[in-house]
Amino acid sequence: QVQLVESGGGLVQAGGSLRLSCAASGRTFSSTFSNYAMGWFRQAPGKERELVAVISWSGVNTYYADSVKGRFTISRDNAKNTMYLQMNGLKSEDTAVYYCNADPRWERLWAPFDSWGQGTQVTVSS
Repeated sequence: QVQLVESGGGLVQAGGSLRLSCAASGRTFSSTFSNYAMGWFRQAPGKERELVAVISWSGVNTYYADSVKGRFTISRDNAKNTMYLQMNGLKSEDTAVYYCNADPRWERLWAPFDSWGQGTQVTVSS
């Protein structure tokens, strides 16, 4: 079972930066963390959850939504069972609750998930 805990959100002024973390928990998932592709998602008030970035199990392959390309960087440290999202040049439209999720299959990150963590709130003031 995939168990993930998001952290690192906060209030930041437009143009500022934040780094989000997504840590694996639970013995079973933690021991196989490096086998999973992982993704960051976000949900703004009144909007559907959207995929923001994806990273392969090795970290070699990445994907970014057009809205964040060039500003956000996804990375992972398999030794620490943690994934990160470095967010630079934040805009008010980046305000959302950010979530992470994982699946052994890269393409599965584009499909709906049944289970989500509590997420971490990012608020960008203009």
